Amino acid sequence: MTCNSIGSQMVFWQLRRNALAEKEGAPPGWIPRLLGNIQRKEIDSAGQRLILAFSVIFSLNIAIGNVSLKHVSVNFNQVMRSLVPAITIAMGLCLGKNISFKRQLAVLPIIIGVAMACFGDMSYTALGFFYTAGCVLLAALKVVASGEMLTGALKLHPVDLLGHMAPLALIQCIVMAFLTGEIKSIASRWESELSPSVDAYPMFVLWTSAVFSFTLNICSLMANKLTSPLTLCIAANVKQVMMIAVSTVIFGTDISFLNGAGICVVLAGSARYSYVSVLEKTQATKAAVAERDEEPDADLDEEEGTGEDIQLIPAKANETPDKRVTRLPPQGKHS
Repeated sequence: MTCNSIGSQMVFWQLRRNALAEKEGAPPGWIPRLLGNIQRKEIDSAGQRLILAFSVIFSLNIAIGNVSLKHVSVNFNQVMRSLVPAITIAMGLCLGKNISFKRQLAVLPIIIGVAMACFGDMSYTALGFFYTAGCVLLAALKVVASGEMLTGALKLHPVDLLGHMAPLALIQCIVMAFLTGEIKSIASRWESELSPSVDAYPMFVLWTSAVFSFTLNICSLMANKLTSPLTLCIAANVKQVMMIAVSTVIFGTDISFLNGAGICVVLAGSARYSYVSVLEKTQATKAAVAERDEEPDADLDEEEGTGEDIQLIPAKANETPDKRVTRLPPQGKHS
């Protein structure tokens, strides 16, 4: 969260430098070309409360997701997480989102495939099941909430949202780490294990992970803004399966026939979901264009029905009646 806070502020600092350079005739910088038009918005009190609530969801999702892994196996955690798209659909329907039945149906093979791919050591405790269920709910809620803040009333840019949210999440994570004794545990191991003077590797891994976290959050929020929360959840499920496939190749991990079949089902289901999504967007675009093209004709027919503002010039003797000329009213006559 420290790296996310610093990274978002560095983006705005670079944008200010680019703006000054552009006044002197320099071309636009690489950040606007990569991330689009980024503007720092002023947030009112209602918007600040929404960002505070989102930061709490973000922090709890990280904390509870990590805690759940102490009480359940990784396979059980991944199988439970495969339910996030279904929960996202339910939340979207509750918010009045239009999710077609074809798209809902296309999600089912992906959920089943992830469960097949992750099936294995399904050990868990009652407390672990509670934590994992909470983690799944928070993951779906985080995606839906971020989608609303990016495309809803606030319409924040992903970098702007991260810049407002990350410092709040940083404070919350520090408080949770203090209350759970994590800071005390790190301090007790600092001189012997974690100090860079003793071993630089832990801090290297930590800060490399922090940089990847910043880039991942930017990509995730941009994808959420440009697509939909449901599509982002589908991509997360595909990521889980691809992690299994890649680790199998790199580390030579043995997988069962059921796991391999699950990977194939997820990839096929994701392709089907992408096809349905593109088809629906294409149909919606064509419908919007057709509706727009019909509007001028409707306005003209309505005006012709009044018989007041459009005058018809009678045809000459050598012209057929259908060659009459329409004289439009002078400009400025209508409001």
